Amino acid sequence: MSRLRIPCLCLVTDRRRLSPDARTTRAEIDALERWLDDAIGRVDLIQIREREVEARTLCEMASRLAVRARERGTAVMINDRADIARAAGADGVHLGGDGPPTARVRAIAAAGWLIGRSVHSTDEARAARAEDYLIFGTVFSTDSKPVGALLQGVDRLSAAVEATAVPLLAIGGIDADRAHACRRAVLAPGTGQERLGD
Repeated sequence: MSRLRIPCLCLVTDRRRLSPDARTTRAEIDALERWLDDAIGRVDLIQIREREVEARTLCEMASRLAVRARERGTAVMINDRADIARAAGADGVHLGGDGPPTARVRAIAAAGWLIGRSVHSTDEARAARAEDYLIFGTVFSTDSKPVGALLQGVDRLSAAVEATAVPLLAIGGIDADRAHACRRAVLAPGTGQERLGD
């Protein structure tokens, strides 16, 4: 998949929140894979963000998912690990804000790969030019980022969209109503963009 579908519905994984009663990593991964199987075809992009999972286990799961997802038009991205993304036949890699330069990752990327990056400010959005998409947040409070945390809000989201030509997706506490609020902010007069992932 060489191009991100816009608008884009992106699912970011967290196996521990999905199955808090699981006693082993294997049980968490099995529950996650079943859940992601159900999401394939319902979302445009799955970002597998499972930093502590052993490389082989992560690669095996991602490989199985990538095959099934490709048939249904859902892209599978691996967080931070370009080596695993390539070995698993995933659609690309999602880099953290402090991750390696995109040009360096592009040099080892498979043909047609998507490369995304997390950004947390208008300046970071403005500086990002080589990525296929950006994820901006945290926009609203979540369990992991409560009200007292540094939240971006819809106004900063709109400013970030104005600052970049790269497709930008919002993350953090976004439900159906908030997705519409984000979309309205992005499509407000003056932004000139119609690229926000819901």
